[in-house]
Amino acid sequence: MQGNQYTLRKSYYFEGKGLHTGTYSHMKLMPGPVDSGIVFRRTDLSSRPEIEAVAENVTNTARSTTISSNEAVAVTIEHIMSALTGLGVDNAVIELDNIEVPILDGSARPYLDAIMKDGLKKQDAPRRYIELPQSLEIRDDKSGSWIRIEPSDSPSADITVDFNSKILGVQRAHWDMHTDYAQEIGVCRTFVFFHEIEYLFRNNLIKGGDVDNAIVIVEHPASEQQLESIARLFNMKELKITDEGYLNNLNLHFPDECGRHKMLDLLGDIRLCGGYLNARISAYKPGHSINTKAAKALRAMLK
Repeated sequence: MQGNQYTLRKSYYFEGKGLHTGTYSHMKLMPGPVDSGIVFRRTDLSSRPEIEAVAENVTNTARSTTISSNEAVAVTIEHIMSALTGLGVDNAVIELDNIEVPILDGSARPYLDAIMKDGLKKQDAPRRYIELPQSLEIRDDKSGSWIRIEPSDSPSADITVDFNSKILGVQRAHWDMHTDYAQEIGVCRTFVFFHEIEYLFRNNLIKGGDVDNAIVIVEHPASEQQLESIARLFNMKELKITDEGYLNNLNLHFPDECGRHKMLDLLGDIRLCGGYLNARISAYKPGHSINTKAAKALRAMLK
């Protein structure tokens, strides 16, 4: 495959709370020079340290992807990584003044809406697609998850998502170079099961979560006491369950929005291989842990 590298045409600003830490941060997306890839910069730290967005720097995959380098940490990077990948951005600098990327509406839509108005800047260098010398497969026997990456003439991904959920069922999603990422993948929001919420809060996760930035799936009948408890965690007066099994009056963008969000995550995580992967990806029950392990194994194989 051929083509030039691209970066942002100008800088963009976002702010909001982080999904897991609940901390409020300001984020600035900036153009990056040729061959620089995606770099995170912590502007609140004295040395303004940078973290290269590559799989070797992944340090946590509990419900999101975290990268670190020495004192610098960036939490929940997958949505912005996915947005840049889906739009075709090769090089960018992401400045953060706190530990976590803002969750915004739980999807990549706010980034897409901002960047697409201006288009991208073509750079005077060819894009270097990552070519596989052979197939790669990563499995997790405990969860039953697997990811297979095979050489191909063009990039594509197919995933199957199965949470053993009566509400979600088995969902599948596809992406390739002809897919309208912004309309079909990027708008899809993150999700959580109702019965997981209190456990996640107790384990210092989803502190910034609410019904405005996540789809909440109510798999089992919830008591009034449970609803009141979760409402307090969300700082809301009242919560209701729809007939479809979702919390509050939620309108899904697609019947399989949760499966499509898993594709959003996969594209963001696999980008940690260090560039655009010219391969066919197949995945069953993908998640941040196995996604980033696949990206790391791929980089190790190429070295």
